[in-house]
Amino acid sequence: MGSYPPGTTVLSTGRSPGARGGARSRPAAGEPGPGAVRGSAGQPVSSLYGRESETRLLGDFVGRLGGDGSAMVVRGEAGIGKSALLRECAGVAAAHGMRILKAAGVESETHMPFAGLHQLLLPIRAEIDALPGPQRDALGAAFGTTDAAVPDLFLVALAVLNVLGEAATGSPVLLLIEDAHWLDRPSADVLAFVARRLDAEPVVMLAAIRDGFYSSFDGAGLRELQLKRLDDEAAAALLDARSPDLTPAVRRRLLKESAGNPLALVELPLASDRQAGEGALLAWLPLTTRLERAFTARVSGLPSVTRALLLVAALNDGASLSETLNATSTVVGGAVTADDLMPAIAVGLVDADEAGVAFRHPLMRSAIRQSSSLSQRHMAHAALADVLGDRPERGVWHRAASSAGPDEAIASELEEAAARAHRQGAIMTAAAALEGAARLSDDPAHRVRRLLRAAEYAVELGRQDVVIRLLRDAEPLEPSPRQRARMLWIRGSFTDGIRDDSAQALSLAEFAEGVAVDGDIDFALKLLWSAALQCAWTQIDPRARERVVTVAESLPIDELDAGLLAILAYAAPIERGAVVIERLRRLVASPPGDAQTARLLGSAAVRVGAFDLAEELCAASLVGLREQGRLGILARALVVQARNAVHLADLSVAIPAVEEAVRLVRETAQPHLHAISQALGAMLAALRGDLDGAEVLAAEAEQEILPVGIRPVLATVRHARGLAALGGGRYGEAYEQLRRMYDPADPACDVSLHCCAVGDLADAAVHSGQGAAIAGIVEEMEALALTTPSPSLHAGLRYARAVLADDAEAEPFFEAALRADTERWSFVRARVQLAYGEWLRRQRRTAESRVPLRAARETFDALGVIPWSERARQELRASGETSRSRNSEARDKLTPQELQIVQMAAEGLTNREIGQKLYLSHRTVSSHLYRIFPKLGVTSRSELGAALRTSP
Repeated sequence: MGSYPPGTTVLSTGRSPGARGGARSRPAAGEPGPGAVRGSAGQPVSSLYGRESETRLLGDFVGRLGGDGSAMVVRGEAGIGKSALLRECAGVAAAHGMRILKAAGVESETHMPFAGLHQLLLPIRAEIDALPGPQRDALGAAFGTTDAAVPDLFLVALAVLNVLGEAATGSPVLLLIEDAHWLDRPSADVLAFVARRLDAEPVVMLAAIRDGFYSSFDGAGLRELQLKRLDDEAAAALLDARSPDLTPAVRRRLLKESAGNPLALVELPLASDRQAGEGALLAWLPLTTRLERAFTARVSGLPSVTRALLLVAALNDGASLSETLNATSTVVGGAVTADDLMPAIAVGLVDADEAGVAFRHPLMRSAIRQSSSLSQRHMAHAALADVLGDRPERGVWHRAASSAGPDEAIASELEEAAARAHRQGAIMTAAAALEGAARLSDDPAHRVRRLLRAAEYAVELGRQDVVIRLLRDAEPLEPSPRQRARMLWIRGSFTDGIRDDSAQALSLAEFAEGVAVDGDIDFALKLLWSAALQCAWTQIDPRARERVVTVAESLPIDELDAGLLAILAYAAPIERGAVVIERLRRLVASPPGDAQTARLLGSAAVRVGAFDLAEELCAASLVGLREQGRLGILARALVVQARNAVHLADLSVAIPAVEEAVRLVRETAQPHLHAISQALGAMLAALRGDLDGAEVLAAEAEQEILPVGIRPVLATVRHARGLAALGGGRYGEAYEQLRRMYDPADPACDVSLHCCAVGDLADAAVHSGQGAAIAGIVEEMEALALTTPSPSLHAGLRYARAVLADDAEAEPFFEAALRADTERWSFVRARVQLAYGEWLRRQRRTAESRVPLRAARETFDALGVIPWSERARQELRASGETSRSRNSEARDKLTPQELQIVQMAAEGLTNREIGQKLYLSHRTVSSHLYRIFPKLGVTSRSELGAALRTSP
């Protein structure tokens, strides 16, 4: 069966009674086969042999659709009956009055951006006009009805989700996606996005995928039905129904060789009729190969014109009958008509009507291609290119396929096709076009350039296998120094700077200096950003860090440039902390309007511990990125916001930010960011008192990231475990976890996160009797504080000085910590108040201790950091004062996404506006609010603000 991603429900149907599979059988006069399943109106809905449980399962899945939708993937080998089951579901849907929309992936059309999506939505294209302007324009650009570049793919996906929701207003909708593994990549990505968001829509999606093929639906967390082969009884029944006149020997042989594959049971008998002897079926070949040979045998007896027609149809990336006929006329050198296709229709290879030519099974198409010679395929592609003279976006692919050697003219056309595909958001198509252009290039310099651009596109999709292959092809072509710099940057970009490799960071800096001298400042910044990431995520020699900083500061750019500040913050957060923070304060006074700029500045602020500055910058970046639909970059911005909010213990921001970050980094295939998000989720769980949940998330993040050893993630895991142990009163364990963050030999050692955890380490050390053991660490942190004004570091040190001081000297340190400006550092201030109250009580100043302890309790309650609330209550009880129970806040009653939705609704946003921001349909938002109101005890939107209001 293979392995499936976490969260995927696999429904395996094996060879057990009532759980068998079969292809569509043809009993007498079309009567239903054995075990027919009947719908609610009593009509037969299944005529498949041995698919009782599968048809019942899918019939229920489709027929029980109420207000909520869902999606399921049907998997299986070629010929196992996936399409037949989807047809059965169409019958169930028709019986229930549902609207049915269909699309089918075709191997030859994978380079046509949004072809599958256009096919699916064509019957409801009128609904597109009712969409909000940006979404309507996004679909128009995707389908080529406007000349605009396609915006981020996820804006197209949101438009599709909403247009399907509108189409389902009158009656529920069934989406049937056949051969989804051959959908063009943009269509597949959009439909996978939609499939994850159908829970509140009257829409059901079924997608059929062949085993062994990658699909965008992989990892989407959808239910899956894995089809197995027929058992002996069902296989025999199907064979007897289709081929009743077989001799016993041939029958036995066919049952054995078909091995329960329904298509083989139908097709191999036909091949047997056309071949001499029982041994002609070549049972030692793989079943797919035997089936293809069976189809080839059926083709071999056809007229030559018909065979030529079939080859052209198999290679055509469209279904048009006229295109196929005209191209075939060129191939054979004479007029060809639809009548010439009749022999192929008669033997069941294809169907044809006004809509075009369709093969009965995808294996027929591949069998015809493989049985033809290279010269025959070249001729067919050349003829199709001529016919498609007015469709250059399609014709160029056929011209390329018809070329036997280098052809710079065609290579240039493919390069133009790559640019068009990239504008349409079809990144993989663009990469394939550039790789094809490189193959046809007669100049090695052009070939290298095209291969490297294709590799950059593959990086965008996270396709490491493609990147490695393309760079390997480029290496022997003697790249120029600048091209070698680009290759180094591509490798660095793909790995996000991972690997403890000081030499590579130095090389990136050297290359950056060289390209800057040549005037390419933008590329120099890209190279330095890769080097800075390597400095941040790995253990790099200080000299490499210094070199990266030196080159960055030598560039002729504005000192307030966001890219420059991000490089300085990531490469040298301590050494350049003062510079970065000073410039950030100037920029925050007049916030940047560009979302990407705000994101970079927010990232820089978090890296240097200026969480108060990062807060506003992060929020500003999210607004623009949501509007632009740039979910990949939005996911990164959410991770930064989540880290910032977690360190501030601002749970109202942290809870939805962590949840959305985890979801989006998974959807946008950013595994390293997923590990970071999980680690931040562990810290959040620890703050909320979910200690078991914190360990689960920490373990998941650690398992994901250990193979690559990204230090900030491992440090965050240690910090999360330390916080959880602190919250559980396990101070010795907390000390051991946090102490490892400061050991240079430990992979969890990270210089930036040192600044964030020193207060927690001091807390754990004092309560576990290890105060003296961390004197050296605190001394090192004090030395760093002389270099950087990092608010996080200085706040942590003020706390550490107070709790680590001898009782006779502690009070001035507590007073100094409480005098500090902590307006946006409520959690830090409350922890000082708690520690001060504890110290006062130990000094037998019980009455005085209650004032800071009460203040700490109130702040902890408002923040929702339950373990610290309980500590304050325990101290107050020890002082002789009883505390009231903590009131539940909205964030305690709602899911993270519900909290995010209700926050936006309280700000006055409509359901549609909320949906556009969160990439949900307005029905999903409405469904959430329907559940939220009773949880909060409100009856109208006007009450939501009061329900959310807290005052830390």
